[in-house]
Amino acid sequence: MIRVIAIDDEPLALRQLEMYIGKVPFLELAASCSSAAAAKPFLEKADAVFLDINMPDLSGMDFIKSLPHPPAVVFTTAYSEYAVDGFRVNAVDYLLKPFSFKEFETSCGKLRRHLEMQAALDARDMDHILHFKADYKTISVDIHKIVYVESMSEYVKIYLVDSDAPVIVLYSMKNLVEQLPANRFMRIHRSYIIALGHIAEAFRTSVRLDNGRTLPVGELYRPEFSKYIETVRV
Repeated sequence: MIRVIAIDDEPLALRQLEMYIGKVPFLELAASCSSAAAAKPFLEKADAVFLDINMPDLSGMDFIKSLPHPPAVVFTTAYSEYAVDGFRVNAVDYLLKPFSFKEFETSCGKLRRHLEMQAALDARDMDHILHFKADYKTISVDIHKIVYVESMSEYVKIYLVDSDAPVIVLYSMKNLVEQLPANRFMRIHRSYIIALGHIAEAFRTSVRLDNGRTLPVGELYRPEFSKYIETVRV
């Protein structure tokens, strides 16, 4: 269900929006407002807004531009000259008044596809983030920035490309290696996991990373590491 806000200063236009929204099975009306200011308290719980542009006090366009994290927006207006500006603020669609229910329904389809695509992108991005609890807070680490990981008793030290100091968290190497993608990371020692993309030179018993650090390759891990290196060389 997509939670939406209808915003229009014209009572008849606002009533039409409410009726149209009620006819679309996947829409839920979160709020109906006669001004942008009145809609602000409801924004956190809304996925999208149907928004008139030409309103007194604060125009719909200025309202969207003022929001640091605006919801998806479908502009509704009687003035076609606003269309270009609408798309400049990444509007999902632009409905020119008077519009029919069929036109509104088509716009809702675009809105649903837009939100589904955004959700997929957000989920993909979250797959790149590891979350660790430490000292009553959560530390987030982007796996794309990991160069290597070092075991330190019950802790791990995670070295990143953009930081001189490692991230230190209470975590096991076994659990971490299970979470990291196998095509990007390899355990080469009981104390080390490396990002394969950061290998500068590889030898039978050691590997030099592109940050200048040389790490040992443990005897137990040499066969798998050697196999990977031969595959890359081919």
